Amino acid sequence: MNAAHLHLVLQQARRGDRTAFAQLVEQYYPRALRFALQMLRSREDAEEAVQDTFVRVHDHLAGFREDAPFDPWFFRILGNRCRTMLAKRKRHRDFIEYGDVPYDAAASERADVPDGDFAREVHRALDALPPEQREAFLLRHVNEMDYEEMTIVTGAKGSTLRMRVKRAVDALRGTLQAPLRAGVFHE
Repeated sequence: MNAAHLHLVLQQARRGDRTAFAQLVEQYYPRALRFALQMLRSREDAEEAVQDTFVRVHDHLAGFREDAPFDPWFFRILGNRCRTMLAKRKRHRDFIEYGDVPYDAAASERADVPDGDFAREVHRALDALPPEQREAFLLRHVNEMDYEEMTIVTGAKGSTLRMRVKRAVDALRGTLQAPLRAGVFHE
């Protein structure tokens, strides 16, 4: 959807046009789900976060400034939902004993990870990043946002986001280069 078409669809959705809002959902759902999956590492939680985001977008679309870019506003809502779910999960984990099985034991074996050793290693490396680094990396390199848009999404300063992205890239590079050099992965 190009910018002019998105603007038109947003105007129609703001006026209550259900078909226009359905077009927004259709356009943004795949990206939103991919981002939420990578943040939350759980399909169920990701789907819940995305669904809740669309409900919030629908409820607050009338207050969205027409001259503002939609992507950062949308991903700020989604990012907030993901951070809230991560915090809730951590609080829950603090109260429940899982014995010897880590809470996210199945994260690297989940069904949404493409086949292949390297893909699993990339997901494991992403999973190992602190949430704020993972979020910054995903916004910058997967959702291709610039730092100004990322500032709108996260509320963090540009310099903070640059450092988070740099640290994430350095960590991923360090984690993934050793197996690559050793020839562990095959194409």
